[in-house]
Amino acid sequence: MPVINFTYEELYKQLGKRLENKELIDILPMISSDVESYTDEEVKAEFFPNRPDYYSIEGIVRSLKGYLEIETGLPEYTLNNTDTTITVDSKLENIRPYVATCTIRGISINEEELKNIMEFQEHLHWVIGRDRKKVAIGIHDLDKTKGPYQYRAGKPDEDTFIPLESDTRQTLRQILENHEKGKKYAHLLEEYEYYPLIVDSEDNIMSMPPIINSERTKLTTETRNLFIDVTGTDINAVTNALNIIASNLAEHEGTEIDTMKVIYPYHEDITYPQFEPQIIDVHTSTASQYIGMPLTADKIVETLEKTRFKAEKQDEERVTVTVPRYRIDILHEVDIIENIALGYGFNDLPAQLPDFATVAQPDPKREFDKILEQVMIGLGFTEIKSLMLTSEQQHYTKLGMQVEEDRVTVTSPITQDRTMIRKSLINSLLEFLQDNKHEELPQKIFEVGDVAYIDESAETKMKTVKKLAGAQISSNANLTTIKSYVESIVSNLGFEIELEDYDSTVFINGRSARFAARPMDDRTPFALEGYFGEVHPQVLTNFELEYPTIMFEMEFSEK
Repeated sequence: MPVINFTYEELYKQLGKRLENKELIDILPMISSDVESYTDEEVKAEFFPNRPDYYSIEGIVRSLKGYLEIETGLPEYTLNNTDTTITVDSKLENIRPYVATCTIRGISINEEELKNIMEFQEHLHWVIGRDRKKVAIGIHDLDKTKGPYQYRAGKPDEDTFIPLESDTRQTLRQILENHEKGKKYAHLLEEYEYYPLIVDSEDNIMSMPPIINSERTKLTTETRNLFIDVTGTDINAVTNALNIIASNLAEHEGTEIDTMKVIYPYHEDITYPQFEPQIIDVHTSTASQYIGMPLTADKIVETLEKTRFKAEKQDEERVTVTVPRYRIDILHEVDIIENIALGYGFNDLPAQLPDFATVAQPDPKREFDKILEQVMIGLGFTEIKSLMLTSEQQHYTKLGMQVEEDRVTVTSPITQDRTMIRKSLINSLLEFLQDNKHEELPQKIFEVGDVAYIDESAETKMKTVKKLAGAQISSNANLTTIKSYVESIVSNLGFEIELEDYDSTVFINGRSARFAARPMDDRTPFALEGYFGEVHPQVLTNFELEYPTIMFEMEFSEK
């Protein structure tokens, strides 16, 4: 989840009120934050992916103003209707078809605020934009451009501009080949005949979405007016991203938003930003049932005003709620009810015991896990538990492996490090060692967990398989040690080990082995195989580990 860094001074400046630092740290979790860490100058707070409006300090301040009752109710922004347009090229319909734009005037930004804007942009790139594939955002110095604007198809070997943080004019194709951002995101454009461009009326290129902005329109502390463009493949995501950016930046005192009309050849024209609010009714009986305490319509209005909604009592049973467009997490009445609880104060909700009793019993599926855990603990290992979700970078690239097509991917990942379901436990152990490299050595860890494989014959098109993996990092870790661990585990499970050669980018060549285990009792209900070895120095470097590491992994499958 995105971590937002901000200083107390900057927050208090925008809040218009000073708090005791300890008071702020206590309040942040009450507005759906997880305070990761804090010092005497700075706070690092983590927010859930369903609240991208919190991904900048302006959104946090807006919520705090309501919680502290400095400002309550629906936020109001100065919105000026203009005749400025951006015209879309028909050639982009099957490349990156949608764009949303507007301008923000009268903003004043210092170095810290400039940094916050850039971080805000990158957080939205991942959470809403799926690492720019679905949505990409450009923020420019408006005074260095001249409208009307165009969103047109650029020719890769003819159109040129100077990309951000560069001093050399390059063709669009050269930018994909040479620029850091170009190489990173080239896969999003390189298959197309044309590349998208944002240009002004004098054909000055402002941006090549979703790759890089122009150095010409770079933001500085002298910038006072902003041009914002959001492009993408999903019109709802593009609209949501622009609404969030515009409303957050408009929280700066003295700012105004100028609208801009997008003229499409293949879609109806749209004027942005789209601030028309959503209207949802909430019922006092439903809210009382979900929260577990009696609530009146008047109390619901009070709590929702604190969470920056407009709430109007219709009668004792129904309240009509006006939801600002930056709150893209509000989909249903129950989402409003969650905000009633937030506005009431989670710590102030009365505690009560449930009116029914439950009796717990062991999960029979865990019986075999317990046997494996006992064996590993007996060998001096400490158990860890990690998520089944991982990323191609962690699961393949850092291990020196090619990314496999035969993997279970996440359709709509919420973070860039959770894009697929693991096929191995090895990278999870290495990530854990990386996160704990400050701890004393030796470290001996293991995990019992499920992995997922593609299985076209299964109803869900995938199957889960249980694995056991272990690792040791120490100054004297070697092949003999890991071999003895594996032999002991296999023997305790009632198998005899049979070794064979094994080559893998994970391990040092000649210092690893694959094994198949033959059961000593024919009644054994599963088959066992795996591998072990000394981890390759390049893999250790990729995970920032500085000492020899040995690992094994074994898989259990039904006969």
